[in-house]
Amino acid sequence: MNLEQKIYKKLLQVPKGQITTYGELAKAVGLKNGQRVVGRIMNKNPYPVIIPCHRVVMSTGKVGGYAYGEHIKTKMLSDEGIEIKNGKIMNLENTVYLF
Repeated sequence: MNLEQKIYKKLLQVPKGQITTYGELAKAVGLKNGQRVVGRIMNKNPYPVIIPCHRVVMSTGKVGGYAYGEHIKTKMLSDEGIEIKNGKIMNLENTVYLF
């Protein structure tokens, strides 16, 4: 299994209504300081409907980028019950999924 597959498989564990961070996801697959690598892989996700890359946010709580636009990512997260204000996840510590 290559790195992309490991990351996508791990991301499938994040349930609807929760998020994870790029750093947490990197750590979960054994990457030290691999946030940027995870971000690049999320940007190339060939199956965005199946693999919920919109559930990966920045450790600061900012929504972060999305291949289809930050506004789409914000809408998807909001539809899943994630509260967002001014581009930031509210109540981040209770919403983050830890592997």
